[in-house]
Amino acid sequence: MKRVKIVSTGSYLPEKVLTNHDLEKMVDTSDEWITTRTGIKERHIAAENEATSDLILKAAKKALEKANLKPEDLDGIIVATITPDNTYPSTACWVQKGLGLDNIPVFDIAAACTGFIYGLIMAESLIKSGLMKRVLVAGADTLSKFTNWEDRSTCVLFGDGAGVAIVEESDDESGIISRCWGANGNLGDLLIQPAGGSKMPPTKETVEKKLHTVHMEGNKVFRWAVRYMSEAALKVIKLAGMKGEDVDLFIPHQANIRIIEQARKYANIPPEKTYIVIDKIANISAATIPIALDMAIDEGRVKKGDILVFDAFGGGFTWGAILLKW
Repeated sequence: MKRVKIVSTGSYLPEKVLTNHDLEKMVDTSDEWITTRTGIKERHIAAENEATSDLILKAAKKALEKANLKPEDLDGIIVATITPDNTYPSTACWVQKGLGLDNIPVFDIAAACTGFIYGLIMAESLIKSGLMKRVLVAGADTLSKFTNWEDRSTCVLFGDGAGVAIVEESDDESGIISRCWGANGNLGDLLIQPAGGSKMPPTKETVEKKLHTVHMEGNKVFRWAVRYMSEAALKVIKLAGMKGEDVDLFIPHQANIRIIEQARKYANIPPEKTYIVIDKIANISAATIPIALDMAIDEGRVKKGDILVFDAFGGGFTWGAILLKW
């Protein structure tokens, strides 16, 4: 059976940039504290009138243009996000509308920061099954709209943006070689938006208590993230019959520089082969890997035949990794 490959990428970051020095004026923190603990220097913030689907549409149009494709060339759209435009309809439906499409299947998945990897694995399966030929997979979030800007432990971490990949069946040896994914719902309370769902519907009290924002037990999340990202990266490398030094570019979820470093070491991937842009974009959940991939391609860091590894961990807890040949 042939492999499934990425044929084009696109990304979009909102115009507004919020630096660590800007945050110093908002909460009790410092550039030094944020940088040494996370690696983040700045993040992009969506405008008030920019929804998650708006960011995806801008990234999607870039990817279609680069591939010389039209929206009607797509057989499906998968959107990975935890900050949808609405509870329903899905954000994928709004993207479909924005692209002028109808009749094709589109849907959202909520796997937090691992969402883009989940989406790629699902797209691969749909294409291999014959149900679709070409799928747009998007990872996008507007976490600034769900951030408590008075909580210095979380407000420094997140940004907004969107990244997309167009995938189809490969006509050569390029494409996805190995993949792994998993979840552990027993740890869900460690990283959560408590209110807004059926368990705790919106009320005046939930809004006043800021229960519609990110709540995280940072130290515990850090430890599990290191474990799951490290194990996932190593697993896909071994499944492909390779070693860490065979990887040409490691593109991990951009959540924390220390987590990235631990995962890299565990998988024995050289530091010079690790792509890091967390200082420029911060944690954009499902969007960080597709945005980083698009940036790496633009910078000439990705060449035909290269071995790439994507690796992520997110609330749920979810995790996953993919090894592919470009």
